[in-house]
Amino acid sequence: MTAEPDLDLAFEAAEDLPATLVQAAADLCDPVAGIEPWHGLISGWLAQLSAELPESLQAPAYSLGLSLVCDDEIAALNSEWRDKAGATDVLAFAAQDDGLDDAPAIPMPDFDADEGLLDALELGDIVISIETAARQAPEHQHSLREELLFLATHGLLHLLGWDHPDDASLEAMLQRQQLLLAGTEQR
Repeated sequence: MTAEPDLDLAFEAAEDLPATLVQAAADLCDPVAGIEPWHGLISGWLAQLSAELPESLQAPAYSLGLSLVCDDEIAALNSEWRDKAGATDVLAFAAQDDGLDDAPAIPMPDFDADEGLLDALELGDIVISIETAARQAPEHQHSLREELLFLATHGLLHLLGWDHPDDASLEAMLQRQQLLLAGTEQR
């Protein structure tokens, strides 16, 4: 596996998450300690993906946000950004999507071999509804923790340019998620 890139992770677990779900997700939903497991997981996934990333997304360091929220908050985001009513499981807001309002792509990070990381390549934000994840986990025969990991890999792939406009693309994306998750089990 390739060396893990530096990662600047902004993690937030909403204060209004149901206590039973926070407990079921254990360390992944802890508002303070949750950043550590997520940081390790996402860094590992980025390392696994590095060889297949387009040159514009290859960087020694990345920055992204991960938020765990309730259905009400993700439903509001889903309505505002996608014009879709209701809650969804995961939303990804890609900073490197060239198609966003014809805005230029964010520049590559500035890295100095002597001084280290100066700027990280901003990937965007992943928002996951813990309530939706908890409802669909049994359908996928997952624990809540496994469902959160599954949704996080899905969101990360979207930040890196993956999409699923058809069944074949969705199947390829799901297979790539499974490979990322298999690597997680070995950690």
